[in-house]
Amino acid sequence: MEQSPVTFSFFLIFSGAAAVASLALYTRQPLLIAYIVLGALIGPYGLALITNLTLLQDIAHVGIIFLLFLLGLDMQPRALLTTMRNSTLVALASALCFALIGAGVAYAFGFSRTEALITGLAMMFSSTIIGIKLLPTTVLHHRHTGELMVGLLLLQDMIAILVLVALLGSRSGDFEGGALLLSLLALPLLIALAVVFVRLVLMRLIQRFDRFHEYIFLLAIGWCLGLAELAALMKLSPEIGAFVAGVSIASSPISQYIAISLKPLRDFFLILFFFSLGGSFDLGVLGSIYVAAIVLSLLMLAAKPLVFRFLLGRLSETPALAWDVGLRLGQNSEFSLLIAYMAAGFGMIGKEASHLIQATAIITFVASSYIVVLNCPNPIAISDRLRRD
Repeated sequence: MEQSPVTFSFFLIFSGAAAVASLALYTRQPLLIAYIVLGALIGPYGLALITNLTLLQDIAHVGIIFLLFLLGLDMQPRALLTTMRNSTLVALASALCFALIGAGVAYAFGFSRTEALITGLAMMFSSTIIGIKLLPTTVLHHRHTGELMVGLLLLQDMIAILVLVALLGSRSGDFEGGALLLSLLALPLLIALAVVFVRLVLMRLIQRFDRFHEYIFLLAIGWCLGLAELAALMKLSPEIGAFVAGVSIASSPISQYIAISLKPLRDFFLILFFFSLGGSFDLGVLGSIYVAAIVLSLLMLAAKPLVFRFLLGRLSETPALAWDVGLRLGQNSEFSLLIAYMAAGFGMIGKEASHLIQATAIITFVASSYIVVLNCPNPIAISDRLRRD
């Protein structure tokens, strides 16, 4: 019988992940970095043991959707709305600062104005996955730090969606049309539909069949992926749909059971995500952009904590909390990679500009993970003093 390429790819990824994770744990290194290194090592631009990342990237995207769904399950709607309202100015002001830095560096290194603009746009956001993955569950559930981070990340996601809509509109020539307005109106409509469906259908099913754990598990997955797909149809990101799905049932008495049940599934897909992240980077282009990438990465790693510290301090947050949030949000985002991919695919930027954005994202992912692991409470801390589940 002929071996399936998907089965072989999964064998390489998860056997390799187990090996590098063992090495990382023995040397007390962050596991996320091990998965990225594995992708670079055996991916298309390394040993080329796995050459087709498209399917794996599509599968890995499900992990991000589950991550946002579980995040929503831990958020009480009223507290979340209050936090987002208080964080709006911080999100907008910080995004503008990071965009100016990114555009300035790219332009200084000889990239065109359009490439510099898109590089700046890609610098505006922080990673939801790394930010939340390295946040202790106790902080996420019970402390203001978690609510503040989630509010900022969600607002950044909304800004990112507007940027992506603008890129799509500029490609099709209807940027001045209704695409942007439609996206702004779609989120309230999605929330309203979710609330109505939960009250009229979902909660009644949960209350009647909550004894059947397998059914609740399937219902939760269906609700998460269903609202993610509905969000995509409404020109929103699937991640926002998944988050709304989680928040809409956060008040359910079995929300924590759902969260615990789905965490292993989430981790399975996130390993694929970080592997595909490492595997998608073309090391051959690095020689022409490594100086710009290092300069931009260092500026982002320095500027993001400082900007968040200043802006959150203006909101009367304590210095310790402001520094903690700033360090945790001190990297670029998965949206940076998506912006680079789309802009390059549309012919708006060249390969070097695209890889500058990708290299900066990966460098800041790696460096920021170490900074958080070594300085902030987190589940995979090297120091016992900082380790928090």
